[in-house]
Amino acid sequence: MSILYLLFILLSLGAMVLIDHRFRLFFWRDARRATIVLVAGVLFFLAWDLAGIGLHVFARGESGYMTGIVLAPELPLEEVFFLAFLCYLTMVVITGARLVLDRRGDRGSDRDRNLDRGRDRGRA
Repeated sequence: MSILYLLFILLSLGAMVLIDHRFRLFFWRDARRATIVLVAGVLFFLAWDLAGIGLHVFARGESGYMTGIVLAPELPLEEVFFLAFLCYLTMVVITGARLVLDRRGDRGSDRDRNLDRGRDRGRA
C-alpha cells in the first residue's frame, strides 16, 4: 500500500490550480460556475466508470503505488481524484486556448486597423 499515485495526482491538481490562479482561467474567473461544471463532469465520469465496472469492461489493476482503498468494487479512491484532475485540466486548457485565441484575434484587429489607416494616408 502506497500513496505515491494519489500524491502525484494531487501535485498535478495543485499545478492546475496555480495555472488557473495565475491566468484567471476557470475557478478564478467564475467560482460558482466552475464548481458546477467540475462537479457535473466528475459525476458524469463516475457514472461512466460505474457502468463500465457493472458491464465488466473496467477492472481495477493491482499496483504497489496505489492506496488500496476502494470506494466500490473495482473503483479505487484515486479514480475520483484523477477524474477531478481530468475535468479541471480540460477546462483550464479550453479556457486558456480561448484566452490565447481571443488575444490573437484582438491583435489581428489592431493590425487590420493599422493597415486601413495606412491606406487612408496614401489617399490623402
